[in-house]
Amino acid sequence: MQAYRASILHLLDDPTRNTDAVAFHDDGLLLVEDGHVVASGDFAGLRDLLGDTPVEDLSGKLITPGFIDTHIHFPQVDIIAAHGAQLLDWLEQHTFPAEAAFADPAHAKEAASFFVEELLRNGTTTALVFGSVHKGSVEALFAEALARDMRLIAGKSLMDRNAPEGLTDTVESSRADMERLIADWHGKGRLGYAVTPRFAISCSDGQLAMAGEMLAAHPGVWMQTHLSENAREIEETAALFPQARDYLDVYDRFGLLGPRSVFAHCVHLQGDAFQRLADKGGAVAFCPTSNLFLGSGLFPLETACAHGVKVGIGTDVGAGTSFSILHTLGEAYKVGQLRGQALDPFHALYLATLGGARALDLGDRIGNLAPGKEADFLVLDLAATPLLKRRLSGDRSLENRLFALTVLADDRVVERVMLAGVEQYRR
Repeated sequence: MQAYRASILHLLDDPTRNTDAVAFHDDGLLLVEDGHVVASGDFAGLRDLLGDTPVEDLSGKLITPGFIDTHIHFPQVDIIAAHGAQLLDWLEQHTFPAEAAFADPAHAKEAASFFVEELLRNGTTTALVFGSVHKGSVEALFAEALARDMRLIAGKSLMDRNAPEGLTDTVESSRADMERLIADWHGKGRLGYAVTPRFAISCSDGQLAMAGEMLAAHPGVWMQTHLSENAREIEETAALFPQARDYLDVYDRFGLLGPRSVFAHCVHLQGDAFQRLADKGGAVAFCPTSNLFLGSGLFPLETACAHGVKVGIGTDVGAGTSFSILHTLGEAYKVGQLRGQALDPFHALYLATLGGARALDLGDRIGNLAPGKEADFLVLDLAATPLLKRRLSGDRSLENRLFALTVLADDRVVERVMLAGVEQYRR
C-alpha cells in the first residue's frame, strides 16, 4: 500500500446541487493500493489503517484528482496560437494542412509522444481526443497512452465531404478503419474508442448513418463531435440538412445522441435543445479558450446546468490556447462574467474532475478520491511561482485560494502526476 500525507481537495458531487459536495482535508491522508484509492480523509482519522506502511510526507502540497479534458485535438498540437480567422476559415488555413501531415506514421508517433507528455505536464490524466482522418494517427496516440497507462478515449475523424483531397475518407473505408481500431484498442489497458464525425458539414448522410450503426454495434464505445460552435457553421449545416429540425437533430436522427455522446461547444443551442440533450444523457464539452480565440461566442453554462446537462471542460487545443485545465477554468470564469454569471470555484473544479468523469460516463471509475476509484491524482505545488505563493499565503479562505489557483496557475504548479497509483510525471 502507498500512503501520502498532504492537504487533499476533491468533490463528492456537483456542488451546485449538493451543499456537502466539497471534501477538504487540511492535514489529509491518501491511501492507494493496486492502482485504486483505499481511503482519503483526515490523517488523524485514517492513521490506524497504516499499519507498517511508510507515509510520504507532502506537507505544504495539495493533492487533487487528475484533471479530465473532454475535448482536444491531437493533430492540432502544432497550430496552437495560429493567427487570424474564425472557425471555418481557420480550418482551411491552418487545421487541414496540419492534419494532412499525420498521414506520415513517423510524424504521428513523434507528435503523440509530445502530446501525451504535454497533457501530463499540465495535470490531465484523462482525455477525450480527436485524431486525424488517418487510422495511423489514432494508433500512434493509443500506443503512447497505453505505455503510460493513461485513461484516454480517441477516434479517427470522419470526413467524406467538404474537406481537402487527402483528408477525406469514404463510408466503407471509415467503417473498416473503425472496426480495426475498436478490435485492436478499445478496452485495452484504460483506452476507449470514440466514433468521431468531425462535424455535420464534413459528413454525408451515409457517413452519419454508418456512425450510428457503429455505435449500435459496439455499445461500449463513445461518440464525440462538434455542435453549434459558430454562426456560419450553423447556417451551412442547416443548408446541408434541411430535413432536420435543428443542428442537434442532425445527430439525433442518425442515432448519435446517447449517454456516451459528447458534444463540443454548444455555444448557440436554442429552443429545447439542452433539454433534449439532458433527456438522452448527452454531455457538453465547454471550451472557453477556443470560443474566445475564434470569436465563436459565450457558452451558456448556467442554462445547460439548469436543464441537467452533463458538462465537462475542454481545452480544445489547437484553437484552444493552453493545455492547462487550470488556465482553461480561469477563462471559463471570464466567459461567465461576460454573461453576468460568476463561476463558483468549487463548480469549476467539479467540471474539471468529477463533472468531466460523469460527462464521459465514467463517474464510477474516476473523478474524485473516493474509495475504489482509480488512483489518478496530482500533487500540486502551491508555491510554484513567487506570485502564486504570495497570493495564497495571504488568504485562508479555501474558496478564494482555489479561485486564485485557477487564475494564476499553469503547468509549473503540477509537481507530480500519478496514473493508477504510478508516477508518470514529475516536474
